[in-house]
Amino acid sequence: MNRESFAAGERLVSPAYVRQGCEARRSHEHLVRLLLEKGKCPEDGWDESTLELFLHELAIMDSNNFLGNCGVGEREGRVASALVARRHYRFIHGIGRSGDISAVQPKAAGSSLLNKITNSLVLDIIKLAGVHTVTNCFVVPMATGMSLTLCFLTLRHRRPTAKYIIWPRIDQKSCFKSMITAGFEPVVIENVLEGDELRTDLEAVEAKVRELGPDHILCVHSTTSCFAPRVPDRLEELAVICADYGIPHVVNNAYGVQSSKCMHLIQQGARVGRIDAFVQSLDKNFMVPVGGAIIAGFNDSFIQEISKMYPGRASASPSLDVLITLLSLGSNGYKKLLKERKEMFSYLSSQLKKLSETYNERLLHTPHNPISLAMTLKTLGEDEDKAVTQLGSMLFTRQVSGARVVPLGSVQTVSGYTFQGFMSHTNNYPCAYLNAAAAIGMKTQDVDLFIKRLDKCLKAVRKEQNKESHVSGVDNYDRTENVDIEEMALKLDNVLLDTYQNSS
Repeated sequence: MNRESFAAGERLVSPAYVRQGCEARRSHEHLVRLLLEKGKCPEDGWDESTLELFLHELAIMDSNNFLGNCGVGEREGRVASALVARRHYRFIHGIGRSGDISAVQPKAAGSSLLNKITNSLVLDIIKLAGVHTVTNCFVVPMATGMSLTLCFLTLRHRRPTAKYIIWPRIDQKSCFKSMITAGFEPVVIENVLEGDELRTDLEAVEAKVRELGPDHILCVHSTTSCFAPRVPDRLEELAVICADYGIPHVVNNAYGVQSSKCMHLIQQGARVGRIDAFVQSLDKNFMVPVGGAIIAGFNDSFIQEISKMYPGRASASPSLDVLITLLSLGSNGYKKLLKERKEMFSYLSSQLKKLSETYNERLLHTPHNPISLAMTLKTLGEDEDKAVTQLGSMLFTRQVSGARVVPLGSVQTVSGYTFQGFMSHTNNYPCAYLNAAAAIGMKTQDVDLFIKRLDKCLKAVRKEQNKESHVSGVDNYDRTENVDIEEMALKLDNVLLDTYQNSS
């Protein structure tokens, strides 16, 4: 309602009451005006009524919501299901145009405005999280792997003779396949073991650059956030190498926005050397549904070049999700979540350390990894590999998600490349281990319940291993007794799993 509508309302309802309602609406409009003027995340989160008013005002700016609109084209924002329309707040046209994902759509001024505001808010949050000199970013409706591919394809036009990507090893399939999908040959640089940590082999990186020749290398593809005992790459040193040899540098910062240490590494790398783009996931950093990522960088023209590489229009859903989330939280709310995550990391670390010592295991010393932790699995029994795998299965059936068990000697082939010791980021890590991470949104009760269930599972695995060992001893002692150990272990396994499923 505008002033004329309120004035007309005064003929039907007491003017004092109408003026009060008008002032209430102005308070909502004031928040919207500040957002549009400053282009920054508000300090305090908005209430739902302000959010819905804002989204409704944007949606009615799109042509599919015009009263009396007559669409005679093939893409006119028609939606068969009213439920689908409501799910998307009637933003049907998506974002961008056929030539640029960041371009304004004449048919959809509201969706275009939503896109611009979202990118502006996300840029503000990236600066708040620690990368203060970032110049541009945009939300892309693809997860991290495909967003990395988009960066590599953009670099192809700048470096037409390049065919290799230097990649310090991290055992995660999507970042590896992002290079294959873009049509390049990954050059895997094995990590070096320093104490318990797996760190970047800088000498091997530089040697490979000299061997292949800088002109034949598309970029260095480094990583921040990762599973312990691997730790973030030495970004500052890699950035200096890239600057010295004139090689682009793309950083996989998948869930690094929530970590001040990861963001500081990116900031420092850009300060002392070269970082062309860094890519981060929306769902892992902002607690929204999977399907979006942020591509950011320090050169405005290069980030625009990446956005123009995206073919066609794009879904507005990831942009809408993160916009609603950031406006609901406000910058203060997001900073609070970052602070709580750090506290949860310390708490998880202390609790996992206590539990590991109870079982004569230990928490691996990985001080350079600010998110993920690892606990050794050396004392589960004689058949260690089977026990480690069984522990992972038991945790899963007890509804523990996110924890990973990593046995020794696992072999995995990804897009034709075979990795020894897959999941451990190296060919021969000294021991099997279990991973757990303190990610944004984790609560104290999550840690407590995880430790409780892990404790029960460790006890159960040890008990079963002891039974199998005893049965094996009896069989060796009395050869006349025909004991099928595998059958007995299977029966014990089934009984054990049934017991725990019933008690969950």
